[in-house]
Formats: sequence, structure tokens, C-alpha cells
Amino acid sequence: MTNPIYPARAAPRTFDSVQSLTAFVGQPGIISPAIQVDQETITRFGCVTHDSQWIHVDRERARAESPYQDTIAHGFLVLALLTHLQAGCIAFPGARMALNYGFDKVRFTAPVPVDSFVSATFSLTDVTETAPGEARCCWHVTLQADKADRPSLYADWLILIRFDKAGQT
Repeated sequence: MTNPIYPARAAPRTFDSVQSLTAFVGQPGIISPAIQVDQETITRFGCVTHDSQWIHVDRERARAESPYQDTIAHGFLVLALLTHLQAGCIAFPGARMALNYGFDKVRFTAPVPVDSFVSATFSLTDVTETAPGEARCCWHVTLQADKADRPSLYADWLILIRFDKAGQT
């Protein structure tokens, strides 16, 4: 489901070499298409992670007792959605692999209320060539929920990209 507040992007921004990544450092962030975080998604995430805290999965209780007046997404669910959000706006054609290398910083700064539409902005802040045709990239990520008055997540996400020989320049 899409939301007109966050229009869908026509085509992902592509990076086909370490050089193309390096040239993009410091440029304006790339904004993902939005996705909705509904109760089914929150509940299923809770089941998979064995996190059934009422603030996430019990709408009746959350409406009565939560300061947010409804359920909210798990922070780790929001973090896990970054892979999908990035794939919607960034592509690495010619890459043999792209690996999650971890996070240097993650902050959950506002809740993501149930049924929010979320979108992320990915800003490339650093590229370190680790081998010919291979780079460790640091993406500063800001995730915004349409039902939150400030960003819900800030993260510095490290991704390792290895390009085919043809894309190693």
C-alpha cells in the first residue's frame, strides 16, 4: 500500500561501481517509497521474535493504557524494515553481493504508531574501498512515520558491496 504523502519513486538510484559510490558521498539523501506498518505486521514480528509485550500486540489494552493511545511497532521491526526500504530506492547492478555489515549507531527517537506509513532517507556519508571492487559504505538513515511529529529512527548503517570484475573501476 502506498501513501500520497510519500510518492513512489520511478526507479531506484543505481550504483554500479566503487567509484560511483564514492562520487555520491555527501549528496542529498535518497528517499524510499513508503510502506504501511499495520497491526498484522507488528503482531507477526512479535510472534517471530517472542516479543508479545502488550504495547505492541494488544490494541484494546494499548488504547486504554498506552500514552500513544494505540499499539506501536517494535523498534527492531522498524530497524529490520530498512533493508526493504533501501531496496525500493537504491540498486547495485553488477554487484556480486551486498552484505549488512552492522550499525555504528541506532537511535529510536519516536514511536511508530500502528497503521503509520514509513519512509526512509539514505544519505551516503563514507565509502572505504576494502579490496579492488569492494567497499564498505556508511549510510546515515532517517526513518519518518507519517503519524509521528519527528523522525522515529536514526542509524548509521554499514553495508559491504562487492562488484563483479566489470564494475570494479
